[in-house]
Amino acid sequence: MKTYKIACIPGDGIGKEVVPAGQTVLEALATADSTFKFDFENFGWGGDWYRAHGEMMPTNGLDALRSKDAILFGSAGDPAIPDHITLWGLRLKICQGFDQYANVRPTRILPGIDAPLKRCKPEDLNWVIVRENSEGEYSGVGGRVHQGHPIEAACDVTMMTRVGVERVIRFAFKLAQSRPRKQLTVVTKSNAQRHAMVMWDEIALQVSKDFPDVKWDKEIVDAATARMVNRPATLDTIVATNLHADILSDLAAALAGSLGIAPTGNIDPERRYPSMFEPIHGSAFDIMGKGLANPVGTFWSCVMLLEHLGELGAARKLMSAIERVTADTSLHTGDLGGKATTAQVTAAVCARIAG
Repeated sequence: MKTYKIACIPGDGIGKEVVPAGQTVLEALATADSTFKFDFENFGWGGDWYRAHGEMMPTNGLDALRSKDAILFGSAGDPAIPDHITLWGLRLKICQGFDQYANVRPTRILPGIDAPLKRCKPEDLNWVIVRENSEGEYSGVGGRVHQGHPIEAACDVTMMTRVGVERVIRFAFKLAQSRPRKQLTVVTKSNAQRHAMVMWDEIALQVSKDFPDVKWDKEIVDAATARMVNRPATLDTIVATNLHADILSDLAAALAGSLGIAPTGNIDPERRYPSMFEPIHGSAFDIMGKGLANPVGTFWSCVMLLEHLGELGAARKLMSAIERVTADTSLHTGDLGGKATTAQVTAAVCARIAG
């Protein structure tokens, strides 16, 4: 029997509710399949840790994660702590520390969900967004001087490297190649950002020559938002910079019905370090502790975690259970217009796994 070592980092807000729900579902899968099991280790890093220790995670925290097979993450964000501290002190510290340079965000309309695009059929919205996850607009290059004075100045520099751009675009082409439509849209802003984004375009063209079977096109980011709304069926796999894909993927989740159902994987494709899987919904302090959080985004992230581990049968089984639960509108949480609780949705998914 295989044993997978999983680090669980609930983080802040509703992460403390949905990550334990994810563990429950993974344990249900292991019970139903005697070929593998999970060894979970929980890490109480986040806002509470910051209040006690002055940092979001220990300085040597990456060493505690390095031997794990995967990481299940909840959220980073606390209304009492500045957002740049919570993000850079926890999530980005892990993503960049483990060079998880490909952020993968699948989006589709699940059964039973009333998505806002009324003319859009479920088969028309079936995307995967690949977000460059290690540099770009979130490289951390910049500074601030003369704070509080009239001459105060601040800058954030978009830093792109040839190796960083090429590896994520190549990853996106390979992913598009593996999907039925073999189609990729490269999102850019090279009309206005005439240095880094022009290099991005040039590298995309160079890499495309290694994938003659992939049909690809280029779209300016602002036009891409309109295309997602007006012509969703023309999109399939999408690759964009760190900031552009961050924004586009939230739009994609909203168009599919709710940020509460959307998953993501922070992937190290070379498997040098553990990859990290998380829902994209954030800490949602307004509903924290009320048992109202939608755990579907976490469950779908667990599907991606299982796929990454090579447990494809278990991944399919979990995705099927998720779809059967979302198809039942009585099991929709508040973000989907229902009244179901986190515990009810979790129990229903576990029941489908067992049955």
